[in-house]
This record gives sequence, structure tokens and C-alpha cells, in this order.
Amino acid sequence: MKAQNYFVYILTNPDRHTVLYIGVTNDLARRGSEHSLGRGSAFVKRYNVHRLIYYEPFPDPGSAISREKRWSREKKEALIAQVNPEWRDLFEEMYALKSK
Repeated sequence: MKAQNYFVYILTNPDRHTVLYIGVTNDLARRGSEHSLGRGSAFVKRYNVHRLIYYEPFPDPGSAISREKRWSREKKEALIAQVNPEWRDLFEEMYALKSK
């Protein structure tokens, strides 16, 4: 049986980066597509939050959910600063790699 991957991810709004949204999914590409189309979360749709700026894989949903629940805004910003200090849209980079 194939191991399932789960992800904790952080999205922001593309213009001013004033809003941070954290979520858990087992399919990052699908969930990103849903968010960009305004589906799946009223919060994401309302605040135009669809720019992926951080993600972290986990082997099971319990670990991912536990990790997600403990993050303050400061913790989120520190994690982003470590792996993506420019706040690049990681969805754009992932899709560019798939199309090559």
C-alpha cells in the first residue's frame, strides 16, 4: 500500500500579504487549484488568499493537524522566513516544474 502524504500549508493574499491562512490537505496541487478558483473555504474566497508561501509534508493526518494547531502568526512568519523569505508563490514554481 502506498504511503499517504499530508501537508500543512500557508497561503497569503497576493497583493499586500496581510492575511495568512493555514490548512491541511492530502493533495496540495488539487487544494491549490480549489483555492485559486475560490472553492473550499469562504475565508480564502473572501480575502483572495491563494498564494502558497509555505508547506510541510507529514506522513499522516494526525501529525499534520497537530502541527497546524500550534502556530501563532509570529511562528508562521518565522517558518516562511526560513524557507521562502521572498514570499514567492510556490504554486507557480510547482506548476512550472510540472509543465517542463
